[in-house]
Amino acid sequence: MIPNITKGDRMAGLLVYLAGPGRSNEHADPHLVAGSAPIMAWHNDDQLNRDAALSIAHQLDQAKNVLGVEVKGGHVWHCSLSLRAEEGDLTDQRWAEIANEFMDEMGFTEASGKAPVSWVAIRHGHSKAGNDHIHIAASMVREDGTKWSSHLDYKRAQETARSLEKKHGLEELSPVYAMRGLRPGEREAAERRGVEEPERRSLARKVRACATAAQDEAEFVRRFRRTGAMIKPRYAAGRDDVVVGYSVAERPPKGGRPVWFGGGQLAKDLTLPRLRGAWADSPELADGAVAEWGAAARGRRPANIGREAQEPDPQMWEQYSNEVARLRESLRAVPMDDHATWAQVARETSGAFAAWSTATESTPGPLAAAADELSKTAQLRRYPARPVRTVGPSARGASLVLMAATMGGTGTAAQAIMLRQLLNVAKAVHDMHKASNDLRRARQISDLVKTQLSQVAATLPSVPATVPAVDGEAAEAVRTSAAGQTPSRSPGSVLPPKYEQARDHATTRGGTTRPDIER
Repeated sequence: MIPNITKGDRMAGLLVYLAGPGRSNEHADPHLVAGSAPIMAWHNDDQLNRDAALSIAHQLDQAKNVLGVEVKGGHVWHCSLSLRAEEGDLTDQRWAEIANEFMDEMGFTEASGKAPVSWVAIRHGHSKAGNDHIHIAASMVREDGTKWSSHLDYKRAQETARSLEKKHGLEELSPVYAMRGLRPGEREAAERRGVEEPERRSLARKVRACATAAQDEAEFVRRFRRTGAMIKPRYAAGRDDVVVGYSVAERPPKGGRPVWFGGGQLAKDLTLPRLRGAWADSPELADGAVAEWGAAARGRRPANIGREAQEPDPQMWEQYSNEVARLRESLRAVPMDDHATWAQVARETSGAFAAWSTATESTPGPLAAAADELSKTAQLRRYPARPVRTVGPSARGASLVLMAATMGGTGTAAQAIMLRQLLNVAKAVHDMHKASNDLRRARQISDLVKTQLSQVAATLPSVPATVPAVDGEAAEAVRTSAAGQTPSRSPGSVLPPKYEQARDHATTRGGTTRPDIER
């Protein structure tokens, strides 16, 4: 179950949207499934319309308006709870139980030992992706005028969701790995601009590809600029020789403005400090990197020319294919709870597929799908204090040659061998998730091999018998492709609460403002 939190200051706008038709008329039968007792007594599970939504919004805002309490950053707390489409649908009763227990654990109700807040949970059908879900809208002002604290609410929501998954027999998401999802409206914005996918996805792949193929920071900057996208440094305050971060953007059409994303906005493992953990470092290399960042910031030509301008020696295909094969063998000794190592392996393998996609796919295809899927394992909820550096065999060399896959002289037989070795590594990552009982991720990787990478294998020549075969499901996939009503809640009075000012006011900590909460 996936919680997604936004905050704002327009309760009426949020409720009207949730009770309305949606951006693509996907909202069907919007109705309440749970909420504060007085609100449920008046509205129950009847289908909501605009008038009902405005009435509910007025009730949710009543404590704030009557007591004159202001919350910095907005008093509206909005959280969606969604299931994967493959999990099917829950009944209104199940959703009501989940919503009530979720709000208890998050400290919105009497269960917290404090005055409750007013809240509702609305269900209005499937999302565009087919996910069954509910939306929770709550005021952050309690009935006595004190404020509900949003400190660490994102973390608390994730932990509560994991607990409810176990209690209600839902598919349990990984408490270790966490991929950054798209923000509300990103897909729709990409469709309006006529691009194949949200820029954040395409930029993440390009960064991942270039970072994995590069041996140092300067080479990374030069490689990324060669993709046609834009990159700029973020300097330390008052300095122009210390780079502490970066932003990237796809080059906009003539007359357009670029949309910039910081590395941490792309993915948790793509911040500059995380990337630097895999590159060589020395005073000379640091100076070279500063020169390249400066050239990129000013739109000038690269300060130097490096490996990115050279076509790899054809013999490197065999060298790096063998290295990926040794990587697969070394993974047999890695414990499944060594999350940092597995994340590093997934990061490099994802980077190899991203490099191949960047070089050969004009629009996102099977290789891009492979890079995106494996990148989910590369992103940890918590990272070790010190970055894990690659020691021994890795997939970084594969990224180097695959990024030049469109150049002549390599031949497709070498690509077929490389694909088989990368499939073996992907299968090892799959087996790790399966052994860790993270069946959702294991299934996603299995589906990737069967439906996406098998298409790539079908276009390549046969692999020599001397090359180790891919394991189980991956091998089979390659062979196949080559051959052709709302319950009431007993506690709580249904009478409207008396709004009395509390003696002391608690302050609200944390949280961010989302001006697009209406959308």
